[in-house]
Amino acid sequence: MKLILLILVAAVSLSTGCSSTKKQTTETAKSVSGTDEQIFIGDTVEKNYDPNVIIKRAEAFFEKEDYPEAIIEYQHFLDLHRVHVLASYAQFKLGESHYKMAKTVDRDLAPVFKAQEAYEKLLKEFPGSRYEQEAAERIRGCHALVAQHYLLVGQFYYRRESYLAAAYRFESILKNYPEMDVVPEAQYYLAAAYSELGAKDWALEQLTLLAEKYPTHKHQEDARKLFAKLGGTQPAGTMLAHARPASNATASIAPPQVPAIDAQPTGRPLVLSASTPATALVPLNAVATQAASIVSSAAPSAATSLLPQMTLCRLGSWC
Repeated sequence: MKLILLILVAAVSLSTGCSSTKKQTTETAKSVSGTDEQIFIGDTVEKNYDPNVIIKRAEAFFEKEDYPEAIIEYQHFLDLHRVHVLASYAQFKLGESHYKMAKTVDRDLAPVFKAQEAYEKLLKEFPGSRYEQEAAERIRGCHALVAQHYLLVGQFYYRRESYLAAAYRFESILKNYPEMDVVPEAQYYLAAAYSELGAKDWALEQLTLLAEKYPTHKHQEDARKLFAKLGGTQPAGTMLAHARPASNATASIAPPQVPAIDAQPTGRPLVLSASTPATALVPLNAVATQAASIVSSAAPSAATSLLPQMTLCRLGSWC
């Protein structure tokens, strides 16, 4: 009997001890978890407006790689505490959050442009901050991503034989990002696109510039073959004057002579002479008596001589 009682007492003691340990562990876990999550819960004025709480929330989201939420918190901090000592840090981390969202160059460029805007705003509104140099490097990184994206898109259009759209992308790289590493490749493809569009002079110009600036680029052999195919025979450095007619060349062209009306007896056909000086005087009575013949004789020639003149315009410009 005593043995049975001892066994029952021991069993009750063990069950009580296990329950107590489990309860204590649960309460400790809740306490630790609650301490970590206090910056996320609650709707008090302190939690919504305190700069330290807001920046801690933003940092927590950033560490978890939840960049959209981090962007919201960093922007919330800047909206409320623009002159705070941590404002420059929040502005930099805002740009970092956007930059981290730009996964690859073949995706949407919106995060890249937003990151660039955030870094440029840091340089403008917080000059001399400790993040200035790193922000400048990030801006260059954004430029590199955009240039690579344009190159990929341009090559895609080139393979699809959409040469005008391809040329637009390659020109954008040369114009907006001339310091990027992808410029030689973009310039070669721009020359190839011009060649496919029939703009031979423009293609030769780009190939010449490519040979002068980047003599060791990876498309050197292809560029040389394209140059020969287009009939380029002059050595590099002398072609630019012949690649495209200079704009001031038209100033040396003599203005066309205005045909003068030769006085003819009434009834004879009107003669238009291009050799007659433009300043030759014409009797008024000759003009009056031959007005009808001017209309009848000039109308047929006007239909053929007053044809619209075709103007070769550069791609992407209005003429």
